[in-house]
Formats: sequence, structure tokens, C-alpha cells
Amino acid sequence: MPLANAINGRTKLVGVMGWPVEHSLSPQMHNAALAALGLNHCYVPLAVAPERLRDAVAGLRALDFVGCNVTVPHKQAVREYMQEISEEAQAVGAVNTLVRRGDGWAGYNSDVPGFLATLANTRFAPTTATEEGFECRGKRTLILGAGGAARGIIYALARSGATVVIVNRTPSRAEALAREMSLLFPGAALEALPLTPAALKKEAETAHLLVNTTTVGMWPETAHSLWPDELAYPPHLTLFDLIYNPLRTRLIAQAEAAGARTISGLKMLVYQGAFSFRWWFGVMPPVDVMYQVCLNELAANTRFAPTANTRFAPTKR
Repeated sequence: MPLANAINGRTKLVGVMGWPVEHSLSPQMHNAALAALGLNHCYVPLAVAPERLRDAVAGLRALDFVGCNVTVPHKQAVREYMQEISEEAQAVGAVNTLVRRGDGWAGYNSDVPGFLATLANTRFAPTTATEEGFECRGKRTLILGAGGAARGIIYALARSGATVVIVNRTPSRAEALAREMSLLFPGAALEALPLTPAALKKEAETAHLLVNTTTVGMWPETAHSLWPDELAYPPHLTLFDLIYNPLRTRLIAQAEAAGARTISGLKMLVYQGAFSFRWWFGVMPPVDVMYQVCLNELAANTRFAPTANTRFAPTKR
């Protein structure tokens, strides 16, 4: 992967901290964006064991990093070392982007704007409709799962005026998450249901969007899906699967076979990364370049194969 410029004494660093981190696509897509814009920066993967997180955050400052992404398992623990935390990151309970603030760090969460931008399929204008855009306000949405990934999605949808129904195998977790989010959005329409074929069938009749926030269907368990085989997938129900490994999950295949519109998790990966990029450098990165690099990386691996679901054509500015 070519870097933005030849590394020299003026090169500044950004990166991603995780444990493990070697699987991350962030270095490829960010370095491609830096190269496209001619910025003298380099994005590097940083393997940080949980017990070394404090030292790592201090080391970023000592090494004059411009910023850093944070991935599993550090998104919650890193909050302790922030000088300030954004509203979204505070509400979601997770920080995935560090932005330099003087001698310290501000913590942000790019999943919320990244999710909304993906729905709108436009460059950093989630309220602007496109031919593939999904307007959240007034829509009924089903969320599969009640874990960490669900929190940011529910926050984004509730803030946008959507009705949110959390469907989970353990109903008590869904109910607890619905109560917690209701405190952030008094008066918001938030419901919780058990994940059963009967509940899915009933709710899918009037829902507009289904979001899979679980890992069911992710590599290597690609044969699995939370949508029951005996239940026909409704063609009117747009599917957003946060999984991007594989590109085409079994759930996406089920929805596509029914004629429903689907949205790939790879798009959200790119958009959430693009928001981090803008916070660091103050410019909008070329998301189409970032997406293509990620697609190439996945396609080069024998586990992945590009499909019709890989189309990515963001609206021009």
C-alpha cells in the first residue's frame, strides 16, 4: 500500500489501537485517503494489551500523534484517559476516535454519524436524501441484538426520530437497553421484544428497516442467520447488516432473494473511518477511494468474493 508521501522527518502519525489489531482494514483505507490528498501522514496499527492501555495513550502524546482510532477491547476503558468526551461517545459508552486537544485527548464516537451517513449514502450529510437514501424520521426500525454495537445504532435512530424495536434472544437485556435509552430520549418510541419467529413475523409487517448488530453470520460461522428459514423475508424491509466479513452474509442473501434492498457493513466501516479522518485533518476524505481499497483487500482474500452488494457511489459534493 503506497503511503501519502515518502516517510521523512516531517511525517506525522495517526493509527489504531486494539488487541489484536492485525486484522484491521483501517491502515489500508486511511493511508489510501492520505495518499489521495497528498498529506504527509502515516496511519499505523498499534497492538496494545489491555494492561498497557494507560501507557499507550500517554505514548501517543509523547510521540506527537495527531489522533488515533480505538477498537476492541479498549473502547470503554479508554474513556478514563480523556480530557473530554463527546455527547455521542458519552451516551453510547464507547470511544473509538481520539482527537488531540492541547496536551491531552478528546474522545469521540464515529459510529453514530457513520451509520446515519451510510443510510443516506451521501458525503457527511445524513439528512440529504439520495436514490438510495433512507429517511429515519417516522420510520419503524427493528434492531437485532442488544450488545455494544446496538447502543450506537439505537442512539442514532432515536435521535433521528425513528421508532426503535429491540429484538434480542435474552429479552431482559433488550428491556434494560430500551429503558436506558429512554432516559436519553424522553418520549422516544422504544420497545423491546424477544427474538422469536412469531415476533419477527409480526413486527416485520409494519417495519421499514432491519439492522443486524450481532455477530451471527460473521466469518467463520457464515452459514448462520437470525432470520428463520421458515419465515419469508418481506421485500419491503430494508436490511442493514453491520457485518462486512463476509461481504455477503447469509442474512443479506435471504433479503436479496426476496427482492429487498440491502446495505453492506463495509460501507459503514468506511463512513465511520471517514468521520475520524475529518476530525483529525479538517477535510472530507475520498470515501470512494477508501471503500475501493477495503473491497480490494477483502476480495484478495479467498474467504471473500465481491457481489452485487458491493456498489458504492456516494453523492458528489
